[in-house]
Amino acid sequence: MKKLLLASLTIVSATCLYAQEIPEDRRKTVVIDGNILTQIITENGDTLLMANLDDISISSPRTFKNRDEYLLYMKYRRYALVVYPYAKEAIRIFRETERATTEMKERERKRYIRKLQRELETEFEKPLRNLTRTQGYILVRMVERELDTNIYELIKSLRGGMTASYWGTFSRFYGFNLKEGYEVGKDPILDVVLQDFDISYKL
Repeated sequence: MKKLLLASLTIVSATCLYAQEIPEDRRKTVVIDGNILTQIITENGDTLLMANLDDISISSPRTFKNRDEYLLYMKYRRYALVVYPYAKEAIRIFRETERATTEMKERERKRYIRKLQRELETEFEKPLRNLTRTQGYILVRMVERELDTNIYELIKSLRGGMTASYWGTFSRFYGFNLKEGYEVGKDPILDVVLQDFDISYKL
């Protein structure tokens, strides 16, 4: 397995270096399924497509103090796989909304966000309501970890203080404090799980 991984990395590295040496007249960009790729024509007339791959995480086998810790890890990981698509989509929407509203006046920005919220409620309200309490907890922590801010401040910046206060009070009935945010070390097992999930989005 190590030899296969090393061989794969060598091939990718060599291809990337080769691509840098190709003259501009034999390189161009193409769009495939919405993705912008670099197309290279080799000296033999073959066509190669270059793509940026997502980062991968390689770690040693996990060790646990006891069976309860192991079972909690497996539970968190299973639930993280469930909410991962929602977390990734949330970050994408947030980053694109940030960019789209940068030059907007406050009233225009609020109108834009209200319209977006209605669209998102139509698409995501039902599946998100079906999440368990723990799944919701992991989803929130994923987003907070990526944005480096707590959900309360996030709601406040997007919808205002009144809305943030409402949801802050409402969440307390379910044992959540939206002002706490993600804190490394507070839930060590969750820290380990979240390290394996990349939800970043580059504009």
